[in-house]
Amino acid sequence: MKDLSNINVLSLGDSYTIGESVQENDRWSVQLARLLRSRSTDVNNPTIIARTGWTTAELNEAIIASGNKQQYDLVSLMIGVNNQYRGQPIDRYRTEFRQLVQVAVHYARNQPSHVVVLSIPDWGASPFAASRDRATIAKQIDEFNAVASQVCAEAGVTFIDITPLTRQAAGDASQFAADGLHYSGKQMKKWAEKALPIVEKILN
Repeated sequence: MKDLSNINVLSLGDSYTIGESVQENDRWSVQLARLLRSRSTDVNNPTIIARTGWTTAELNEAIIASGNKQQYDLVSLMIGVNNQYRGQPIDRYRTEFRQLVQVAVHYARNQPSHVVVLSIPDWGASPFAASRDRATIAKQIDEFNAVASQVCAEAGVTFIDITPLTRQAAGDASQFAADGLHYSGKQMKKWAEKALPIVEKILN
């Protein structure tokens, strides 16, 4: 493998990126960096701009407030579950998500090929959602992900569909954090493993 020393990564998102209720080492993008290092890619742990509860608009505001002017070799984006959870219009998501994709591309030295977007997990599969209408949640998550996939295709950005992995976690307590809503490091490792070959190809 060619020398990829000091690769810098930026991860943008919400609770699924910051790793709500799990240790820092269990965050999906931190696990991805660890997997890359195990395969002789010298990558730093990611810079993370994410917080539990953020919608697309709140993430964008936080990015602006951060004043971060750095450039990165890889940028990941995973956002939208809180738009769905709060019942925000999907057209609003489309507009705001498109803006965030462009922000991500800017951080990736204006190279769309160096941006990856992970799909929105289906929180309806979680123990927390036991009393909710899981079919409706799944339908809405699919609709939001369809928008994200389309925007990524238009922008030349890679879309990685990890939603099926989150649905397969249903009924397995070990794949969820102690709060019963967010995912454990075990489930997030699956996201990192799915992203790994795609990211290796991007970085090479």
